[in-house]
Amino acid sequence: MVFQDHGVFPWLNVIDNIAFGLEMRGLPKRERYWKAMAFIEKVGLTGFARNYPHELSGGMKQRVGLARAFVQDPEVLLMDEPFAALDAQTRLIMQEELLRIWQEHRKTVVYITHSIEEAVLLGDRVMVMTGRPGRVRQEVSVDLGRPRDLTTRINPRFVGLCQEIWALIQEEVQMSLGVRRGSHE
Repeated sequence: MVFQDHGVFPWLNVIDNIAFGLEMRGLPKRERYWKAMAFIEKVGLTGFARNYPHELSGGMKQRVGLARAFVQDPEVLLMDEPFAALDAQTRLIMQEELLRIWQEHRKTVVYITHSIEEAVLLGDRVMVMTGRPGRVRQEVSVDLGRPRDLTTRINPRFVGLCQEIWALIQEEVQMSLGVRRGSHE
């Protein structure tokens, strides 16, 4: 799982944060460090293996979280708004990092986001949710080819999918407002 708030252990350096799950699974130190170092390189943290979280930027901490999740080689990866707390530029960089790493490892990722553009860029299917109680209102298939990168955002189909999803959200808001108004009269 990759959390919204980094989820890094402040008392562990980068390599030990990334290797933590491998250590819990009983892998020998040499093997877990070898695997962790490979992901340190993949997420662009070469040279920071011995740094502690207080010495890293928010984007770097998210890279640690991303590496820690992927190094486990999970069948399914849950990402709960992992880039929400990042500035706009770092968020775009992290989206490209995730696309690149996903292209190499092809894991199933359940990605939670409030950003329509992020959902369409990263996903193959977008589940538009209802208000309370949260249920799937509609599934939208993202029929954009892969590999993707940030230039995908200018693709007319990308723009159309974002507009389609936005229209569904607007309808949902209008319906929920209508239900609330009707229940108070």
